[in-house]
Amino acid sequence: MVQVQLRIPDQTVKEIDEMVEEGKFKSRSDAIKTMVSLYEERVKTMEFFNMLMKRSKEAEDNSNILIPLEDG
Repeated sequence: MVQVQLRIPDQTVKEIDEMVEEGKFKSRSDAIKTMVSLYEERVKTMEFFNMLMKRSKEAEDNSNILIPLEDG
């Protein structure tokens, strides 16, 4: 694993420290890694959603051979 240094606003550090103190994360590092992972998952989810919407539009345009995700 590679170690990186980053600069983030003081308020963000305070919020992360509060979450660590509350036991939501083991450490600052754990919190930041989790947040990055959640962001990556969000991006993948949006890409998947966009693909589904594209396919649904294709189904609407070709309703004689495909079934859309929803009626609209």
